[in-house]
Amino acid sequence: MKEGKATEIRFAGFGGQGIILAGFLLGKASAIYDDKNAVFTQSYGPEARGGACSAGVLISESTVDYPKVHHPDVLVVMSQEAYTTYINSLKEGGILIYDEDLVVIDPDDERRFKVFSIPATRIAEEVGKRIVANVVMLGAFTAITGLVSKEAMKETIKTTVKPDFIELNLEAFERGYNVAQERRVTV
Repeated sequence: MKEGKATEIRFAGFGGQGIILAGFLLGKASAIYDDKNAVFTQSYGPEARGGACSAGVLISESTVDYPKVHHPDVLVVMSQEAYTTYINSLKEGGILIYDEDLVVIDPDDERRFKVFSIPATRIAEEVGKRIVANVVMLGAFTAITGLVSKEAMKETIKTTVKPDFIELNLEAFERGYNVAQERRVTV
């Protein structure tokens, strides 16, 4: 397999938001259903639930030669602390996707990055469970970046989440995808 540049993605928030699961789902969708190379890493703060956490995913058409995300091309943040911690690691001109219900960004970042605000927490509450905000963000990520196919993400959700929660997660994914598509057209 040829070597090449991997796309670096970081999901960040606090424990209990499903940040690690979001990274895992993205990596699985890329590697198993989109037939790309993917590497997934995770990091927790000392508190675990409620503490800082992040997930790094590298996606490539070729071999991934280093497993860590240092300067992400895409940063998805779901807490103010995550934004503050990781914003300066985002590559200039990179994509910033943030939960507008939980994060306030610096207006200068609108000029430095391609910025997308998603009402992930609000959408998750509308579909019935705040805990699926991570999957709303995955839907938005899929629509905005095109790094993984919609079909691969949906299949990954069906084969990974507990059976009782598949429909809820699929609805959350679709809502995030649709909101991002609508907002992407206007950006």
